[in-house]
Amino acid sequence: MARFSKALRKTDIKKRLSVPTGFLSSLPSFNGGVHAVDFQAVDGSGRVWAFRCSIRKKGHPKPVISKGWLAFVHSKSLKVGDKVQFSWEKNEAGAKTHAYKIRGEKEIKIFGAVFGYAPII
Repeated sequence: MARFSKALRKTDIKKRLSVPTGFLSSLPSFNGGVHAVDFQAVDGSGRVWAFRCSIRKKGHPKPVISKGWLAFVHSKSLKVGDKVQFSWEKNEAGAKTHAYKIRGEKEIKIFGAVFGYAPII
């Protein structure tokens, strides 16, 4: 299973989630000049979220998740400093589709210092 985790910044909370370029290899193909792909991810409660990942048309791809992202942020009451984790695995041996999971994690502070993170369901 592959995954990435990210501490959220202001732009991630207010507009879109920037993701590592390596995440692109797990998504459906961007072939044919397409600069955006849609995919679904399931959270810990079993809710399915529809997202869109897009890349720049020229130069460095700089992938971002836009469609569906802010609804997830608001639903989970995510704030700057919280984390999000995407994980994925192939559905079947050799299959080209993947099963995606998403999890939000709330930052836990004690006397202003970050103590850790707690999963959000």
